[in-house]
Order: sequence, then structure tokens, then C-alpha cells
Amino acid sequence: MKRNSDPDSVVTPANNQSSWKFILRALGYRNYRLFFSGQSVSLIGTWMTRIATSWLVYRLTNSAFLLGIVGFAGQIPGFVLAPFAGVWVDRWDRHRTLVVTQILSMLQSFALAALALKGSITVNEIIWLSLAQGMINAFDMPARQAFVVQMVENREDLGNAIALNSSMVNAARLIGPSIAGVIIAAVGEGYCFLIDGISYIAVIVSLLLMRITVQQARPVQRKAILEELKEGWDYVAHFVPIRSILLLLAMVSLVGMPYTVLMPIFAGDILHGGAHTLGFLMGASGVGALISALMLAARKSVLGLGRVVPTAAAIFGAGLIAFGYSRNLALSLALMLVTGGAMMMQMAASNTILQTIVDEDKRGRVMSFYSMAFMGMAPFGSLLAGALAARIGAPNTLVISGIVCIVAAGWFALHLTELRRHVRPVYVRLGIVSEIATGIHNATALRTPPEE
Repeated sequence: MKRNSDPDSVVTPANNQSSWKFILRALGYRNYRLFFSGQSVSLIGTWMTRIATSWLVYRLTNSAFLLGIVGFAGQIPGFVLAPFAGVWVDRWDRHRTLVVTQILSMLQSFALAALALKGSITVNEIIWLSLAQGMINAFDMPARQAFVVQMVENREDLGNAIALNSSMVNAARLIGPSIAGVIIAAVGEGYCFLIDGISYIAVIVSLLLMRITVQQARPVQRKAILEELKEGWDYVAHFVPIRSILLLLAMVSLVGMPYTVLMPIFAGDILHGGAHTLGFLMGASGVGALISALMLAARKSVLGLGRVVPTAAAIFGAGLIAFGYSRNLALSLALMLVTGGAMMMQMAASNTILQTIVDEDKRGRVMSFYSMAFMGMAPFGSLLAGALAARIGAPNTLVISGIVCIVAAGWFALHLTELRRHVRPVYVRLGIVSEIATGIHNATALRTPPEE
């Protein structure tokens, strides 16, 4: 099959009569279309709950440290359980796993709503319910990531589906916080939790309407769990491109991603606003992320994403530094636009490369390590951010975080040429790049590796 050889090619009206149809091409698959529509509704509720939870904790305690504790509780299960969840995802049916995780998430949101609407909710209850949701997410995230390849049969459209997933998440990230800010100001946080619980019905229905063929079902494996876990770890640890991508993602997740935990402080104390200001800040971050996701969806090939990963990480770090110094709402909103876009660009580009080069029989385990790097490091970052903010202030915390992100991006960029050499044989095998002449390749591959 012929592939596009331009690593930076994107769709424009000049070279494609229906650019939007091309950008949305993954929606041509029925199962993916159902998943996309159901998740689009559910994720709006999810983002409403995230904003409402942060604001509720800060309103009850006025403590940056407890904001970090709640963030830690919601994310630490992803670090502890993700490797075992990856074995589960490779061993069992991904579709059924997702149905179960969505039902459990719905019940957790209803529990939060009941306690908040009664007016008796405490920080301890929020922590325990956040811990429960984190345990659910530890299985849900790798299952959802690995399930994409089952919904989109043509590997050429896999990157588009991943980018559209990111578009969906960040469209919800734009809409959800904005709605949450209005609802919190009007009637309180409890109604955000209630709406979130109801929104899960959409994704559960969409999953039940899917047609899963016999070929798509996951076979039951007979190896011991620890043996499969070790197999997945060895694969990740010894395949340099996957290892390097996950290390950079883990570092940025540790020091950079927890900036959201500190947003109530910036909204209330630094920018002298309220819940609506928090919603605007998170909404601006969502706009930037949505723009980046659409840019990725318009790409024709995975080629060129290798250099996007460190570039986006560096821009993310610079955005955090500038935001830490800002005391103007308009400037802060603009910086959130840049920061959100860069964060999403690095995450989605990393995801696309991993999903492209991973062996199918290890996809669930690799995506569990991806979840571990992306979400599993965040709880430690939340604790670190909360503790640092309590000692040196939220602005200085973000400045330090941004500097570390830039240093990590520089490390990855220095090793990019070596990573391309490892990835090239995989791209050749998949038909993403072709060898015109073996002799020419042998003479030039080490000197002029292609973009991956």
C-alpha cells in the first residue's frame, strides 16, 4: 500500500476536496463512531467533576496541600495497578472491560453527588471516592487506549483516531469546566457530580450497541500473570524508542501535569477571581488542546512526530514558567491556551507513535505503562506540587516545573537520531517507509535517518 512520504504533510483545501471529511475519517468506522459520540457526552461530565472536586476541596479547606492529597488519591492507583491492568487487557475482552469500568465510574459519581447534595461531604470522603475512581481508571485507561485498534481496522487511520480521541477529550475539557463554573456558582458542586453520573449512560449505551466480531475478541491467555507482566516490562525496557518516549512522558507528568491541581489557587488568590475564573482558565487550556488535536488529526502520516514530542514538551515548560509570572487574567488565559495545546500535542504524538510501533500481543501492557507514565506519575506530582506550593507559593512551583520540563525535552531531543534508527525497521515492516534499494539504505541509514 502506498503511503505519503512527506512527514509534515497536512490536509488543506488545495490538496484535498473534502479536508474535514479527511480529518474525521476515523468516524467512518461504526464502532468508533458510537464510541466517539458516547464518550463526547460522558467526558463533559468528567471534566465538570474534576473542576467541582478541586473547587470543593479548596472551599472546604483553603489548603494547597489537601488539593495535592486529593489529586494523589485519584491518581496513585494508576501507578500501582496499571502494570497488572495491562496484563488483564491483553488477556481478556477489552470491550467488556470498558462496559464494567464505565458502570463503576457512574456509581462513583452518583455517590459523590449524594454526599455533596446532602451537604455533609467531608474531605476524607472525597479522598476515598477519588481513590475508588483512580482504581477504576487504572483498568479503564489502558483498555480504552488498546481498544482503539479494534474499532479502527485500517492501521493507516489509527493515528487519526487517536488524534480525534484527543480532540474529543479536549472539546469536553473546554465545555465541561465552563459549565461547571456556572453551575458551581449557581447551585453548588453537587449538581456537577449528578450530571456526570447521568452522562455515563451515553457511553455505556454506545458500548452496548457496538458489533464486536469473533476476530476482535481477545483470547484467554494461559501464562502466569507475573510471567506476562515481566514479558511486557522487558519489552518496554529494552525497546529504546518506547522506553525513551515513556520516560519523557513520565517526567513531564511528574513535574508539569499537576499544574491543574494548583489552578484554584491561581484563580482565587493570584488572579482574584472565583469559580468562574477557574472555569475560564481550564477552558482556555482546553481550547489550546483542541486546536493541537485537530492539527494532529489533519496529518497524513506518523512520520515527523518524533521531533514534535520534545518540541511540545519544551513549549509546555515555557508556558508554565510564563504562567507562573503572570498576574493578568487575559495574559494567563493566553498562556493556558499555549500550555494546554503543547501538553496535548506531546501526549497525543507519543500515544500515536507507541500505538504504531508496538507489537499487537503486547499492546495492552505497553498502553498500561503509557497510562502509568501519563497518569501514574501525576499523583506524586500532585503531592510535590501541593507541598512546594505550600512552602514557596504556587507561582514559584510552576516556574520550577517548567524548567524541569524544558531540560527533559532537551535530553530527548539529543537522542532523537538514535531513536530514529531503532524505529525505521518497524516503519519499513509496516510499509510506512519503503526501501528503494538495500544498498543505498545500508550506506545512508546511519547518516540520514528519516523522521519518525
